[in-house]
Amino acid sequence: MVSEGRQYGGDSQDYDDAEKGISEKYSSLSLATIYFDDLWSPLSPIHEGITPSSSVPVLSLSWPAGWKPTESAAKKPARPKQKISRWIIFQVWFTTYRKFFVFVTLLNLAGIVMASLGRFQYAQNHLGALVLGNLLCAILMRNELFLRFLYIIAIYGLRITSVLQHVGGIHSGCALSGAAWLVYKIVDIIRHRAVQNSSVIATGVITNTLVIISVLSAFPWVRNNHHNVFEKHHRFIGWMGLAATWCFVILGDTYDIKLGEWRTDSHSLLSAQELWFAVFMTIFVLIPWVTLREVPVEVEIPSPKVAILRFDRGMQQGLLGRISRTSIMEYHAFGIISEGRKSPYHYMICGVQGDFTKSLVVNPPKTVWTRELKFAGVGHASAMFKRGIRVCTGTGIGAALSTCIQSPNWFLIWIGSDQEKTFGPTIAGLIHKHIEPERMILWDSKKQGGRPDTMQLLKDTWNSFGAEVIFITSNMQGNDEMVRGCRAAGLHAFGTLWDF
Repeated sequence: MVSEGRQYGGDSQDYDDAEKGISEKYSSLSLATIYFDDLWSPLSPIHEGITPSSSVPVLSLSWPAGWKPTESAAKKPARPKQKISRWIIFQVWFTTYRKFFVFVTLLNLAGIVMASLGRFQYAQNHLGALVLGNLLCAILMRNELFLRFLYIIAIYGLRITSVLQHVGGIHSGCALSGAAWLVYKIVDIIRHRAVQNSSVIATGVITNTLVIISVLSAFPWVRNNHHNVFEKHHRFIGWMGLAATWCFVILGDTYDIKLGEWRTDSHSLLSAQELWFAVFMTIFVLIPWVTLREVPVEVEIPSPKVAILRFDRGMQQGLLGRISRTSIMEYHAFGIISEGRKSPYHYMICGVQGDFTKSLVVNPPKTVWTRELKFAGVGHASAMFKRGIRVCTGTGIGAALSTCIQSPNWFLIWIGSDQEKTFGPTIAGLIHKHIEPERMILWDSKKQGGRPDTMQLLKDTWNSFGAEVIFITSNMQGNDEMVRGCRAAGLHAFGTLWDF
C-alpha cells in the first residue's frame, strides 16, 4: 500500500482510524471503495468528535415510520440495517487498487512463465532490467514528488482521480513482481554457476534476501499489527537492498561470462539498462529525504484525547504531512488544515491512539522532523469537481477541513460529540470563520441523542446542495457503511482506502 504509504503509527494502535490510509490511497464510487471486513476495525475512542458551538446548524431527522421510542431508546435509536446486495459488496471490495494489483501481478507471472519456456527473448537477455523496472515503478508509486505531478496532470488534464487513489495497487504489484523476477534471475544464475563468477552469485543472493525481507515486512498483517517492525525492516533493509543492488548490477554487467573475465571498459556498464534503472531508483528514494527538516511546532492540548500541532506557513488544501520526533524513524501522516497558501500557519490534528500520539499530549515537543515535500490526499482532487460534500467523523476533520475552508463549493458534514471540548477553540474558530452556516452540518451525537442516519443525511444534503461527489473520511466501519450506502443509492463517493 504501501510501503511508506501506510505510514501511520508506532504500534498497532498508533493511528486514528479516521486518518489511516488517507495518503496512499482512496476509493471511488464508480469509484467508491473500502474494505468490507469492518468487524476487524474497532471504533476510534474519539471517532465521534464534538460540535464546535451550540449555535451551529444540524439536520433534524424524523424518527423511522412506526417507531415508538422508550425512555432509554429515545437517546440512541436503533437504525434498521440497510440491505446491500452481494454484487455491490463485491464491487466495493474489488477496488481499483486490487484490480491494479491483480493485473500487474498476473502480467509479470505470465512473463516469468514465458521466460521459463524460452518464449520471451527480452527476458532472457535483460532479466535484471525486468527486476529493476518493476522495483523502480513500485518506488515511483509512493514518491511524493511523482504523485504530486500525477495529480496536476489529472486535475488539469485527464481527470482520472480514481486511478490516482489506487496506485498503491501498482506499488504492491510491482514490488512483489520485482521480487519474483529477482528470484527467477538468481535461480538462472545458479543454474549456470559454472560460467558465473562467485562474487556475482553472492551479491545476487544477498540482494534477493534483502528485497524479499523488505517486501514481506510490508504485508498488511505485519504493517498493521507491528508497525515499528514494518518500518524498520521495510526502510532500512530496503536501503541495504538498494546498496546490494548496485553491487549486483556493477558486478553482473562488468563480468563477461563468455570470456570468463572482467571487462575493463566502462561502455558495457554505461549502456546497461540495469544501471540506469538503479540510478533512477536511487534518485527517487532520496528525493523525499532531501527535503527533511527539523521545524518548530506549537502544541495545543485542548483535551487528553487530542493534540493540535501548529506549524509556520500556509498550505494548499488536500495535502498530508509526515512528522516524527527523530530524523529517520517512526514517521506518521496527518491531514493538514490551512486557510490557504498565504496563511501564516497550518495545523495537524493528532488523536491519541498509541505511543507516538500519546507522547504529543504527555510531552509536547518544541520541534519535530518533517518532510517539507508534502503528499497529496483525496482532497487534493476536489478541484476537479464543481460542488461536493466532505463528510468526516472524529479526527477525520483534520483531512477534511481545508477543502471546505478554501473552497466555497464544498459542504462540510462533521459527525461527533463534544467537539469544542475535545478539539478546542482553534479548530472551532477556523470552522466558524470560513464556513457559512448554510454550508455545514455539525452533528453532535451527544446533544442529538445518538448518531444520525448518515445515508439519509447524505442524500438530503446531496439534493439540497447540488453535489456531484462525496469525499468520506472515517474509520473502517463508518467508511464501509457510507460507501456501500452511496453505491446502492447511486451517489458518487470516495472513501478512505485501507491497502490490502
